[in-house]
Amino acid sequence: MKKIPPTLSDSQNPSSDDNVDTPKLSDITEPLVSARLRNPKRPDPISHVFAILPDADKESLLCHACETLASLNVMSTDLACDLEGSHRNVALAIQQLATLAELLVNRALDLVELPEGSRETPTPSHH
Repeated sequence: MKKIPPTLSDSQNPSSDDNVDTPKLSDITEPLVSARLRNPKRPDPISHVFAILPDADKESLLCHACETLASLNVMSTDLACDLEGSHRNVALAIQQLATLAELLVNRALDLVELPEGSRETPTPSHH
């Protein structure tokens, strides 16, 4: 049995501007944004939840990016199948952007030079 989520009325719609406490949100984000604008060389705060090792090689980073984009592609396609109208169009647009980004990453992977010794070199045959 498919679970149908409750529909929100216009007054309950979380994307409605009426429900966003803009001054409170501004109070939270403004100091962070202002500090970053005053000193662009200031490093972004480190998140210990999601971190990339500083010594990760570019091939690994590109491979993981490609896998992540492929997953996003599948998820957004599945989501689009469950939606109708403009929401479906938005999900399909996200899917197309994920596909484009995946193609770009794959092309970058094609252009990355592998380190010496990792390439398979054909062994010369002696006749």
